[in-house]
Amino acid sequence: MSQQKTLPYAGIRIVEFTHMVMGPTCGMVLGDLGAEVIKVEPIEGDKTRELVGSGAGFFPMFNRNKKSIAVDMKSAAGIELVKKLVATADVVSENFKPQTMAKLGLDYETLKKTNPKLIYVSHKGFLPGPYDHRTALDEVVQMMGGLAYMTGPEDRPLRAGSSVNDIMGGVFGAIGVMAALRQREITGEGQEIQSSLFENNVFLVGQHMMQYAMTGKPAKPMPSRISAWAIYDVFELGNGEKVFLAVVTDTQWKIFCDVFGFSDLFDDPSLQLNNQRVVARPTLIPEIKKRISGYTAAQISAIFEEHGLPFAPITKPEELFNDPHLIATGGLAPITLTDGPRAGDQTTTPLLPIMMDGQRLGVRLNPPKSGEQTKEILTQLGYSESEIDGLVSNGSVNC
Repeated sequence: MSQQKTLPYAGIRIVEFTHMVMGPTCGMVLGDLGAEVIKVEPIEGDKTRELVGSGAGFFPMFNRNKKSIAVDMKSAAGIELVKKLVATADVVSENFKPQTMAKLGLDYETLKKTNPKLIYVSHKGFLPGPYDHRTALDEVVQMMGGLAYMTGPEDRPLRAGSSVNDIMGGVFGAIGVMAALRQREITGEGQEIQSSLFENNVFLVGQHMMQYAMTGKPAKPMPSRISAWAIYDVFELGNGEKVFLAVVTDTQWKIFCDVFGFSDLFDDPSLQLNNQRVVARPTLIPEIKKRISGYTAAQISAIFEEHGLPFAPITKPEELFNDPHLIATGGLAPITLTDGPRAGDQTTTPLLPIMMDGQRLGVRLNPPKSGEQTKEILTQLGYSESEIDGLVSNGSVNC
């Protein structure tokens, strides 16, 4: 979005005590929408910065448009300045273990006594109930919440290939904050918001729960499900390439048969309607695969695109950096990496999948270095330069 325009949450200050994915996602969403998000990190920095393997992308993805202050919250001076910072906040966001914030005097019940307008969002494994004492991870709730069962082949549960519950849990936390900010405009009072991994996962598989409610038959895992459409598959072509093709309406079936010269299939009375073709999938899909095996992925994609039929190349995540649509539409924004062996390197990152007034919401601040804005924030809180130097020298903060 043009920087000349005021973003919707400009002027809202969020202080977040978060790590990993779920909590940081909430702050990222609100930061992208214009809020000032201040990330309170331990004196040594958020340990998420040090993750390797599949966790290496967590910090740069979910911590843009934020400021960082690094504080030793085990020290009296550190906790004092954090409480001063929280007193200036519209929103506090956290995703630590239950009771962690209460031990620090930073829980909602304590803070609302002096700031009744405060909105407080907690990101947890479970909403209050019999499971809330458990330690939850995205994969844990995918297993217990039906998503892994639905993703993998029968008898082989498989987690989804992204941190779907962490990310969506953070998004729902942000939605809760937005709703609470609107309600505060009406009532003048804040409130506590809770978002969770498990309940998010259940929401995501709700369609399969309702499928059972409607039919009385359990939903089969995706690899062996009964598709709602006859042609809705990954097809392997003769040269080993793969492409996803879909023909989901009777109109599309006619177009498909016309352009490929499959008049015999179109004229077959047992294949006239989609539901008939679904029943015929065991023989229809092998027949289609045989007939199109001579095409390349580029050829068949061009035909499907020309005639408005759904298709998709099988793309790896790293290939998306060069996706022509994302590049042309501004869906990737430049950032500078701040951690790891490539610290200082320039790259691009995916933006929120929305447009406002015809513009994408961009990156105003790179993912911060640990404590990058400590001095700036302490100065705003009224600390003198000598006081800040003292806090640095005794290890209470890191600049």
